[in-house]
Amino acid sequence: MVRTSFLALWLFPTIFFSDASLLGQTAMGAGNARGEIEEFNRRLEEATRRMDNGATMALWAEDGISLLPSTKPMVGKAAIAAFMDRVMGDLAGAKMERFEMECSGVEVAGEMASEWCREHQVVQMGGGKAPFDGRGKMLLVLRRGGDGKWKLLREMWNAE
Repeated sequence: MVRTSFLALWLFPTIFFSDASLLGQTAMGAGNARGEIEEFNRRLEEATRRMDNGATMALWAEDGISLLPSTKPMVGKAAIAAFMDRVMGDLAGAKMERFEMECSGVEVAGEMASEWCREHQVVQMGGGKAPFDGRGKMLLVLRRGGDGKWKLLREMWNAE
């Protein structure tokens, strides 16, 4: 359950286009999307390493949905934020010791992008509790917002 409070990042995205002419993308557009998604990934990595819910939630779309094991779908940014706040409240004193993410192919289609990742994290729990050492797989869908920045629209995570 601890893993569900943290979101993934992408360290090595690769962008593929199935038909650039249909997507209105050019080689220059592909490079721009790659750089933008890498910036999103960097901000998500920083927020995850700091266990910073506010910074993480700034990366979510208002109509985002998180699908986690053994929980109802969390629909909307407010529901996701409330869940994360509850989990972080249960983790008072915890510190992220290590966070690693390995991602495979980013697919971009206009204003939407997706990728899948494997993650590993170690969290020191504090209070004499044993550290959490977890691994998971994620499917992430991004949408470019009205401000031109990529936002997390869908997250699906399961334990590995």
